[in-house]
Order: sequence, then C-alpha cells, then structure tokens
Amino acid sequence: MEQIYTFGSYLQDKFGCKVYKIPISISGFTCPNIDGTVARGGCTFCENESFSPSLNSTKALKGFYLNLQSKSNPYLNKQLLQLKSQFDAISARAAKEYQATKFIVYFQSFTNTYAPLDTLKALYERALEFDNVVGLSIGTRSDSINDETLEYLAELSNRSEIWIEYGIQSIYDKTLERINRGHDSASVELWIRKSKDRGLNVCGHLIYGLPDESEQMMIQSTLRSYEWGIDSVKYHPLYVVKKTALANEYADNRFTPITQQSYINTLKQALLLKPPHISVQRITAGIDDDSLIAPLWCRDKNLQTIAINRELREVGLKY
Repeated sequence: MEQIYTFGSYLQDKFGCKVYKIPISISGFTCPNIDGTVARGGCTFCENESFSPSLNSTKALKGFYLNLQSKSNPYLNKQLLQLKSQFDAISARAAKEYQATKFIVYFQSFTNTYAPLDTLKALYERALEFDNVVGLSIGTRSDSINDETLEYLAELSNRSEIWIEYGIQSIYDKTLERINRGHDSASVELWIRKSKDRGLNVCGHLIYGLPDESEQMMIQSTLRSYEWGIDSVKYHPLYVVKKTALANEYADNRFTPITQQSYINTLKQALLLKPPHISVQRITAGIDDDSLIAPLWCRDKNLQTIAINRELREVGLKY
C-alpha cells in the first residue's frame, strides 16, 4: 500500500518535527470580486463568515476594507493585535492536541495579498516573529497580487518557508464565469508560473463538482494544474451553504451537487495521475453546522475520509 505524499510529511522531512498550520482571519481584508473591482457578490459559493467566524470579532473594523490602492490603514495596530490573539490561542491548542512544536502562519480568509505592501509587510513580518514560526502560507487570487509583492515574498523565502496558495478551481473559463470568479484561467497560469520563476512554493486549490462540469473536465483541470508547476494541492468538493448565490441556484433546481461517489471517482484519478513530488494538503472538505444545505455527505469529514480510503485501497493508495 503506497502512502500518499502529504504536506505534513513534507514539513516533517524538512523540519524534523511536527509543524502545524495556524489559520488566521484578518478583518479589513476582502476580495476584488466582492468590492466591485472586478465583480460584485463574490464567487457564487462564497459566504466567508461561514468559514471564518472570527472575522466578526473586531467590530471596530466593520465596514473598513483594504484594496491594492488603499493609501492608508488606520486599523493596522488592531489587525496586528488580532493576528497575535489568534496565533496565541490556536498555537497553544495545537501544541497540546497535536504535539506541534513549530508553526506556519496561514493567512486564510478572503484575499491576503489584496492590500498595500506596507500593510502586508507589517503583518507578515510580525507573524514571522512569533515563537517557533518557521514560515507563512498566504491564500490569494491571481488578480490580487503584483510583481512588487512577489519580489518581496521571494526575499522572505531566503530566510523562511513561504507558500502562496492560489484558487485555481477550474481551467474552464465558462465555469469561472458561471461562478462569478472575476478572472480567467490564463490569469491563474500566469501568476503561478511567475511565482515559481521567483522560487516560491505554490499550493493550488481545485474544486470538484462545479456547475455543469463532468468528471473528465475536473481531471483536465487537475492535469493542467500539475503542469503549471504547483508544489502542493488541495482538493475540495463544492457544497452549498446558506446566504450564497449558489444556494439560490440550488433552491431553483439550477444546480445539482456532486455525489460522494463521483467525487471519490474523480479524486482517485487525480491522485493516481499526480506527480510524486506534489504534496497533498487536503482531500476533501465540509462543514458541520446548520449553514450547510447540500450535499449532506459533506457534513462529516471523518466519514468522508473513511469512504475515500476504502476506495483508494482498491488501487493501492492510502491517505
């Protein structure tokens, strides 16, 4: 039985200890297809507070949002305090529950390069000063980063572990338009390749079950992502949560969620086709609260993992 190469294994091999990613949500960050720069309303499946309830915790920042053209940031000190508070709480829990001894700070929610470089430098460098932090992972979009930021991250990578996580989702522009993504596939390829040219580590996010996509289309998106040079990958099923445009489509019978079997079939092919050096950070996703509408199999990630491993064993793989 072949063990799938995981991101945890990569970090263990590199640092010789348990390294835990600390997810951070900073108030004041948003997205160019939420604020109207490229679109409005966000991706049809997006309701960020479902995934990052801590965004509600800093009421003083309510209504304040950064973008690439922001001239000032009067709330930077509050953001720095928010960063430290979240890091201290989550790192203490990770040390106790998972015996983690080192950490990567994961700027997760919204688009974490969508702000002036001075703000990014202050947040990133403060995170790298925390005890036992060995690096950063920065979630972003291909239309929300520029060459100046990439050059800065490349400099940081000379002394720390630096990852950029791009939402690829699909290579099909028709799909990206349908989900109101706000950019095309060529944009993602360009910035992944630019990131790799500067020596940065790249994680790509893929979503299976997007509207009107077949399993073959999902696999083609996966293969192209591998070809672009990503170093790590996250696979996600598309699920429907309340307060989203996708929820309206589902209610009107204009969207049918992917079945668990179809998801597993696609994931199995993706893992068999994956180059050995690409690590896997996630094989599924879900949400176990009353915001989930469908599919209900996405409610319990543990049961999903059991079902996935059962079928992976048939092809000699184990996650």
